[in-house]
Amino acid sequence: MAQERRSSGVQSVDRAFDILEVLAAAGGEMSLSEAATAATLPLPTMHRIMRTLVTRGYVRQLTSRRYALGPRLIPLGESASAMLAEWARPWLAQLVEALGETANLSMLDGDQATYVAQVPSRHAMRMFTEVGRRVHLHNTGAGKALLAQLDDDTIAKLIQRIGLPAATEHSITDPDVLTRELAKVRRQGYAIDDGEQDVGVRCVAVPVVGGSSLFAISVSGPSARMNSELVERAVPILKSAAEDLGEGLTAERSSA
Repeated sequence: MAQERRSSGVQSVDRAFDILEVLAAAGGEMSLSEAATAATLPLPTMHRIMRTLVTRGYVRQLTSRRYALGPRLIPLGESASAMLAEWARPWLAQLVEALGETANLSMLDGDQATYVAQVPSRHAMRMFTEVGRRVHLHNTGAGKALLAQLDDDTIAKLIQRIGLPAATEHSITDPDVLTRELAKVRRQGYAIDDGEQDVGVRCVAVPVVGGSSLFAISVSGPSARMNSELVERAVPILKSAAEDLGEGLTAERSSA
């Protein structure tokens, strides 16, 4: 994939973004040799590009001589997140109108999921998750919809890095159980979180396919309202919205 990008772009720019993505995927901090290995770049090339990124503030060198993501990325991320949230809002609003429950757009962010947009339910008792909140992937419907888009080897490495910590007594903590759950998500095209992140809350989510990053949309609410009938009604509506969102992301990517 990286080779395909470089064949139609500027190699040094591609490499700089590869380095930033490698750092982000590793939790934000790596040694120079670790980053060179992960980005499959010669050490002298890595050192030259890293020095430029440090000078521009997109990477910083720690006292340990390891490298970490820099402060110049923060305003870029905030602006991009705000624009993405505004772009997705009409689809999320349609989900709330059709289903009555809170709608969210989430994306894969390193080893976790980040909520990037939300339109809340009009019910007084509703699910509220702060935009920007990061959660473990295996505990949420949206997280499972994101995980299901990854290959088994990538998932296994993720579990090895961070484990499967429980948020509630209903959380999945066994890798074999998670593997079976994700196989089910891929077969049926949607994921459910039944009190696994927050007790008394149920969520149904579907993947959004089309962008350069991995996304999922979901609706969530109190389990008493998010019953099997509502979930059954929600799935085709969510899939239709995800298809529209995916086409929009694909169009933006193609026009870039």
